[in-house]
Amino acid sequence: MTGNARRAARLLVAGTVLALTACSGDVALSRDAAIPHAPPPSTAAAAPVPHGGAKRAPSVDVYAHDRPGLLSPVVAGFPSRVYVPNSESGTVSVIDPKTYRVIRTFRVGRRPQHVVPSWDLKTLWVNNNDGNTLTPIDPATGKLGRAIPVEDPYNLYFTPDGTTALVMAERLNRLDFRDPRTFALRASMEVPCRGINHADFTLDGSTFLASCEFSGHLVVVDLARREVAKVVGLPARHSMPQDVKLSPDGRTFYVADMAAGGVWLVGARGFKVRRFVRTGAGAHGLYVSRDSRNLYVSNRGAGSVSVVSFAKRRPVATWRIPGGGSPDMGGVSADGRRLWLAGRYDGVVYVFDTRDGRLLRKIPVGAGPHGLAVYPQPGRHSLGHTGVFR
Repeated sequence: MTGNARRAARLLVAGTVLALTACSGDVALSRDAAIPHAPPPSTAAAAPVPHGGAKRAPSVDVYAHDRPGLLSPVVAGFPSRVYVPNSESGTVSVIDPKTYRVIRTFRVGRRPQHVVPSWDLKTLWVNNNDGNTLTPIDPATGKLGRAIPVEDPYNLYFTPDGTTALVMAERLNRLDFRDPRTFALRASMEVPCRGINHADFTLDGSTFLASCEFSGHLVVVDLARREVAKVVGLPARHSMPQDVKLSPDGRTFYVADMAAGGVWLVGARGFKVRRFVRTGAGAHGLYVSRDSRNLYVSNRGAGSVSVVSFAKRRPVATWRIPGGGSPDMGGVSADGRRLWLAGRYDGVVYVFDTRDGRLLRKIPVGAGPHGLAVYPQPGRHSLGHTGVFR
């Protein structure tokens, strides 16, 4: 997002929130309303075994297939690489994570925003937002394919069953339903908010919770009906919701808020806002640790990463970039030992050691690095963005 767009976004928040709250039954929660501090959710596996030796019910872990070593046979032969879209340069930089060196830079369309793994794990799609195209990369060979015309592809997701691609047409305030391979348009849905950009799915895959950056709202999308089921207002004077991530137990959505400087906890059933957890200025990207215990929150304005415990629902550590920085979007290495984040306003990629939070490297890339993809990663299939795997 450019400087002018960022300034416009802040102005839009104040005016648009009032207009949208009037048409939403769930936006009545005011900024000053008390948000209950609900206790951490219990799981069936944590319950005591009843007298008589009855077996425990299995616990739920959304990310159980994302553990180190659980690479799909589809990606087993792919070289490990980090693909960095440089939005202002119109290029993608490819990094060898073993040497921390840029081994290739190639030109794509205008303003590439994210590099997105396909549902079947076989292709990486570069989202050329202003170029209105998707550029395919073969992760086995590193070769580019022919770009496909797609209108306003700011971000890209795939339904959990793999049958539909969901294009987040941010500037058009629209969600497009497309064929996941050809990207032929099937349907378009206008959303009653501005700047739809990031999302995640409920545990059963039936519902899509998406953030609307420029109006400070979330929209609940019924995927079967292809309609907005609910609009959720965030109770802050100014909100710019960004990344969305489902908790490992499937009960709570975590939503990064760049303006409020933290994450909102939203119930995955009734979509009620439960509480706010402060992390740092410009809270932006959300990434789950390989053991499903922690959530890494990139604080773009603070130049830091907050480690939020899912069990405690609060930060348990803060990793700071010496001299400051602008950590944005990225991903966790396949073994879970590295967190890779684009330095949006510094033309670099940051590499953190997840065991102690040390900044290991700053790697120069192009201008405006954004939604980088660490690939391959464990998981059976991709739900999109920079790598949300199940």
